[in-house]
Amino acid sequence: MPQPIDSASKFPVFGALRESLDRRFKAWMLPRLKPARAHRLTNKRLFIVPSRAGLGFLAVVVLLWLTGTNYENNVILGLAFFLTALFVVSIHHTFFNMSGLLVEGTRTDPCFVGEDGEIEIRVSCRKSTDKESITLKFDGGRATTVDLLNQHSVMVKLFTPGEHRGWYQPPRLMVESFYPLGIIRCWSWLVLDVPILVYPQPVAGDIPLSQSASHEGERLEEAGAEDFYGFKPYQTGVSPKHIAWKHYARGQGLYSKEYASYREKSLWLDWEALEGLSTEARLSRLCYWVIKLSATQQPYGLRLPGQTISPSVGVEHKHQMLKTLALFRAPSGAAP
Repeated sequence: MPQPIDSASKFPVFGALRESLDRRFKAWMLPRLKPARAHRLTNKRLFIVPSRAGLGFLAVVVLLWLTGTNYENNVILGLAFFLTALFVVSIHHTFFNMSGLLVEGTRTDPCFVGEDGEIEIRVSCRKSTDKESITLKFDGGRATTVDLLNQHSVMVKLFTPGEHRGWYQPPRLMVESFYPLGIIRCWSWLVLDVPILVYPQPVAGDIPLSQSASHEGERLEEAGAEDFYGFKPYQTGVSPKHIAWKHYARGQGLYSKEYASYREKSLWLDWEALEGLSTEARLSRLCYWVIKLSATQQPYGLRLPGQTISPSVGVEHKHQMLKTLALFRAPSGAAP
């Protein structure tokens, strides 16, 4: 497909004028954009103008018409009329190539602050139509072009950086097309209601352990335990099964058997162990150690003001910890 010519660098005046018009148009349009998970591109939501190449195309048509009129040359006039008809037909083809598209946000993947979060988007159209050269990109992001010919639904993965911790609403999404000749541009701005969960940025540092972590859970006495631990003086109420009858028969006194089970020592990542740091610095340090400890089989828990997550292991436990850190005193924003 022909690409539009970048005339802004060759004609700075036209570039400045275009930027000014873009700013005014966005200031008028942005308050009218409503977030939604799915958008249908109807006729009222599409904008269509000549592209940069189209403006040059029109200039050539006008030049041909003036030349043919001045010299009374029917061949040149015929060429000018033919190019004019081609321009008008391109308007219809470009517009109907965009009309009826359904753009739907389906899924997002979490990311860390400053990294790219993934957003999965489904682009579909009616089975009786085909769409070509549809370009999607977030404001300031990288463009992706798709075709809907043999298939009428396609999944697209776009990326946008997570700018702040918590639920982050992606920027505006532009959907545009220059099909078929590149001289007409049809586009629409969309706001997808698919917030991304952004974790704190991991920052290395000393592990913020709770002071009680080293004293926790060496031996746990349990009535139903099966591991023999030792003998203790008999106390009223002890089950006869636990009485050391052999010791009693040898005249060594009445003792009962003691049973215990052992559990692995757990680590507690503690908010209070990071005194003197800001909220974001504490969360970044805790996030770093959640990632580090998740790669081991060591049970670990988390203590935050007003929140506690019991020690455990596994991928789900890791995601629960990271989500808790991401949403802890997060700035007000989008909700899932």
